[in-house]
Amino acid sequence: MGLHSLHLTRFRTFDEYQIELDPDNVTVFLSPNGTGKTSILEAIYMMATGSSFRTSNSRDLMMTGSDRTSAHAIATSQLRRLEFDLTLTRGARAVTKKLTINKQRPTSLSVLYEAFPVTVFTPEGVDMVRRDPSERRTFITHLATSLNPRVSDIAERFERVLKQRNAVLRSHHDGATLGQLQDQLAVWDEEFVRSAEDLVAARETSLTLLGPVVDSYYTELAQGRGRVVVHYETSWTGSLGTALREAIHRDVARGYTTVGPHRDDVSIHLDGRDARRQASQGEQRSVALALLLAGDSLVRSERALEPLLMLDDVFSELDPHRSAQLLSLLPSGQTLVTAASPLPPGLQPADMVDVTKRGA
Repeated sequence: MGLHSLHLTRFRTFDEYQIELDPDNVTVFLSPNGTGKTSILEAIYMMATGSSFRTSNSRDLMMTGSDRTSAHAIATSQLRRLEFDLTLTRGARAVTKKLTINKQRPTSLSVLYEAFPVTVFTPEGVDMVRRDPSERRTFITHLATSLNPRVSDIAERFERVLKQRNAVLRSHHDGATLGQLQDQLAVWDEEFVRSAEDLVAARETSLTLLGPVVDSYYTELAQGRGRVVVHYETSWTGSLGTALREAIHRDVARGYTTVGPHRDDVSIHLDGRDARRQASQGEQRSVALALLLAGDSLVRSERALEPLLMLDDVFSELDPHRSAQLLSLLPSGQTLVTAASPLPPGLQPADMVDVTKRGA
């Protein structure tokens, strides 16, 4: 599988940008910061998953002053030709997004994840061990979805119910009594628990598969020093339904749901230490690289395919030793790399692209 071409129109800072890509080798986008390198990877990720890894606001993707933005890509996956088209249209109140594969709108997000899997390494991902739990939740949910595209529908259903439940909680501040509020919440809590349990089960299954692979990659990165153990960490104990009822006063006071998979975390221990708080920054980054490499490897083995691998300016976050280790462990297949500084010595791309000279 691989990406063959990309065409952007009024996407972020690009008025027009078009490029042909080698679907079997490494392409490096090498140019100064602020020239749009990350936007190229973002557009690809958007077409493959329906969302950006940089923003949740579609307006951010549109060139300043533009009412319409588009992206077009041609790829192959398991001998199937795929033509992606993304359009964003600015309306009076919101931006309308339309995404098609071979001229057909996907019937669900799972269709997208099934069509063209991608793995992206970002500076935030390299630092996920020490960052906010949301980074680790995003990682494990994306992994679960990449392993089983139907999980995307579970995650989407949970997010929809969570939004509805939070809207009910906020209505208390608009004059609803606690009794009225509890009656309204009862309508949503059953579905909240059901969708939450499905999402947690998918995350836990993925993490169970991931555990030994992470440990193996960390052994390679740390040259045999240290053992990594990962576990799923829920934000409640016992029954989720009971936890919701017990948290009602806190939820009302804050205006949002305080327990559930949207508040969970991934516990990461390195030689018995909590790596999130007690490991050095270098150890944390090695663990994060092990997580990212293990996730990509697991998808490749479980689904018998090669996801498109994208590395967004990650070498600027790594010292020369870890850069060399990462390069030695990268899988074969198509890889897109962005960089603003000289490349690590071991990286030998098939093509070097200066974004400033090609349609920016």
